[in-house]
Amino acid sequence: MEIVWYGHWGRPVLAFPTSLGNAWQNEDRGLIGGLAGKIDSGEIQVCCVSSVDGESWYNRGAHPGWRAQRHDQYDRYLTDEVVPFVRDKARRDDLVTFGASFGAYHAVNVALRHPELVSRVVAFSGMYDIHRFLDGYWDDTCYFHCPTAYVANYDGSWVDRVRHLGIVLATGEHDHLVEDTRGFAGLLTAKGIPCHCEIWPHVFGHDWPWWTEHLTRFVP
Repeated sequence: MEIVWYGHWGRPVLAFPTSLGNAWQNEDRGLIGGLAGKIDSGEIQVCCVSSVDGESWYNRGAHPGWRAQRHDQYDRYLTDEVVPFVRDKARRDDLVTFGASFGAYHAVNVALRHPELVSRVVAFSGMYDIHRFLDGYWDDTCYFHCPTAYVANYDGSWVDRVRHLGIVLATGEHDHLVEDTRGFAGLLTAKGIPCHCEIWPHVFGHDWPWWTEHLTRFVP
């Protein structure tokens, strides 16, 4: 698994790629360049990871139960290997997770499942319900990796655990996933979980120029 690191000082940002992407995608598509001022000035450090989407949720050749198991392995890789590595290298534990499009799912899911490891979440143009990848299948592993499902059943103790996250959800008014953003923000708010939701007016918003422009406002 590739990891690409940018910067030497500042708050650590764990950045996910979009669907099927690798650790170099955020740089290749200009997002790291857009953050260069904050990286060079020591405000943030960015750790970019690869996904296993092609082996998990997007693997239509595999049984949906295996897709979920493969993603669960990825989740353990993030929590058991990547996050400890980031904390050690950055010498800080105030981690921000960031992702756009399907990367937003990853950023949100890891934070809401493991809130003790994350202090802030920035998610752009995301989807937060994985039923569309399951062909009607459902089991406990699917449930515990589907934010719209498990957040809806959070009890008071879980709500208390995630209140600190400072969740940001945003996308453009004309994004085909805009209702996913609105719906998930509404669910969080209804559970008493603070969430800053932005719908950028008059734009599509589901593309790298918008994500790069707005991310600079939300990190560190």
